[in-house]
Amino acid sequence: MLLGATGYTGALTAEHLTRSAGGARWAVAGRSRQRLESLRERLAVIDAAAADVPLLVVDVEDAASLRRLAQSTKVLATTVGPYLRHGEPVVAACAAAGTDYADLTGEPEFVDRVWLRHHEQARRTGARLVHSCGFDSIPADLGALHAVQRLPEGEPIQLEGHVRAGGTFSGGTYQSMLEVMGRLLPARELARRRARLEGRPAGRRVRGMKGPPRHDANAGGWLLPAPTIDPITVLRSARALRRYGPDFSYGHYLLVRRLPTAVALAAGAAGLAAAAQLPPLRGALAGLRRSGEGPSEAQRARGWFRVRLDGRSPSARVVTEVAGGDPGYGETSKMLAQAALCLALDDLPDVAGQLTPAVAMGEALIRRLERVGIEFRTVR
Repeated sequence: MLLGATGYTGALTAEHLTRSAGGARWAVAGRSRQRLESLRERLAVIDAAAADVPLLVVDVEDAASLRRLAQSTKVLATTVGPYLRHGEPVVAACAAAGTDYADLTGEPEFVDRVWLRHHEQARRTGARLVHSCGFDSIPADLGALHAVQRLPEGEPIQLEGHVRAGGTFSGGTYQSMLEVMGRLLPARELARRRARLEGRPAGRRVRGMKGPPRHDANAGGWLLPAPTIDPITVLRSARALRRYGPDFSYGHYLLVRRLPTAVALAAGAAGLAAAAQLPPLRGALAGLRRSGEGPSEAQRARGWFRVRLDGRSPSARVVTEVAGGDPGYGETSKMLAQAALCLALDDLPDVAGQLTPAVAMGEALIRRLERVGIEFRTVR
């Protein structure tokens, strides 16, 4: 079940499912039957069989309709964000029904809130709640797994992720970004509560690497610490999977070739974060770009991304790379669709509760993504 199918990213995900779902049974859900019918007509142009895709009218503020939705499907994928505003009732319905769940959130506060409120119930019902199944955070999370599997087992591992990308972003992504930046203090408090309850892995050490921006000649530019959900996701995978070794550290950086660009990016991010703390300014910024708007097909065609993972242990070094096209939408829609199909159809680890993509799906999802054009390769 794809919820939010008539939105910008939801429609792209539906188009990918039309081309790639194979024999899987799938349906689309949203608030407006008229818009759902219009979407189905567009999908039928891609494949005539899509004219029979079922439509379900659902309001995320109606708990009863969400309960029926979750009980009617094996996997529910949702693009309805910002998730801090609209996401928790959907997760709650899936956790109660034992239904697998996948989303595109890049909002750490939402992920921590879900863990605190719904993780234990999902473990009891067998539901797999998998967040960040798009550019946030599949390239970093599965890329880290891909790199770690090419290093010797049982040794300490130090890993860095270097991100380069070209593309634009949608109104929905912009709204989610403002939501995150405007709630930094509540997010930190939730993260502390979760850390106290979750504890640390027994007999192992997992930690993030932090530091100021720096120039790295081997990487080919300036490395700016990236305050995204990606390093949080990678470190959670490392805590859950012993394959990451007895002592694992990870740093996540945006790679920028030129110093003036690096300075402009850092200053712009700091200014936006400061403005987002003030409700009047945040409201004015929110009005600049509305949800549902996004880049054109031509703009998406020019998009690209490359995440390079540089891993070292005492006896070895490996450099791997995850690469693809338009990161925010073209490839993100593929990632979400393939994650949903993977949860529905593939032979996966027997785990439940709130999980990262690497823990829930791992190699099975890497193989799926490679088949649809996202590259995982060993550079050296």
